[in-house]
Amino acid sequence: MIWIKIFPAEVLDGEDFIKKINVSGKKLCAVKTGDRLFVVQNKCPHAGAELSQGWCSNGNIICPYHRHEFNLETGRGKAGQGNYLNHYPVEARGDGIYVGLKKSWWQFWG
Repeated sequence: MIWIKIFPAEVLDGEDFIKKINVSGKKLCAVKTGDRLFVVQNKCPHAGAELSQGWCSNGNIICPYHRHEFNLETGRGKAGQGNYLNHYPVEARGDGIYVGLKKSWWQFWG
């Protein structure tokens, strides 16, 4: 796993947000709610909407197109949806907030 800094540490003290971020060629969605930060894929698996244009409710991110809901901790879709999001580990360190990405197969051959 590789860890990439995505925000300064102070972001956890600020307002809640939903933002599209580009990390190592991936378009992801960062969600700060309360004192927690989550990172999930930005594209809804149902119809391809950008989740960064959605909103949060009760620990779920909600797609702006068809209101599919996904749990921010697990990535699982609401019961009956039959879909899920890729979600990524987030770690707070002294100098910032990092997201963990799995190494691509080609990175092992470099």
